[in-house]
Amino acid sequence: QVQLVESGGGLAQPGGSLKLSCTISGFTNNYYAIAWFRQAPGREREGVACISSTNGRTHYKDSVKDRFTMSTPDANLTVFLQMNNLIPEDTAVYYCTITPREYYCFGDQFDRRPWDRWGQGTQVTVSS
Repeated sequence: QVQLVESGGGLAQPGGSLKLSCTISGFTNNYYAIAWFRQAPGREREGVACISSTNGRTHYKDSVKDRFTMSTPDANLTVFLQMNNLIPEDTAVYYCTITPREYYCFGDQFDRRPWDRWGQGTQVTVSS
């Protein structure tokens, strides 16, 4: 059974940084697509970044481009999301997800794919 555990959230000031972790266990497929999503109160879950095993290229949504960096998974299938220059609009619960369908990450519309594995999320609050 695949399990995802997110951590690293907390309170940050505007302009500050946080680094989130996603530890994935029980996933045995050689090919993958891994994504970060977030959900703010009263809003739908939205995509943040996505990476696939095909070419290691990461796709970012415009709202986080040039501020967030998603790492390539390490040997333990842990991925990080480095978040810099945080703004209050980044406040949300952040989730990671994984699928063996690499094509989920192809293109900028990765957040429209039917991802079906989720962790419990980690809260990020940006406030002064």
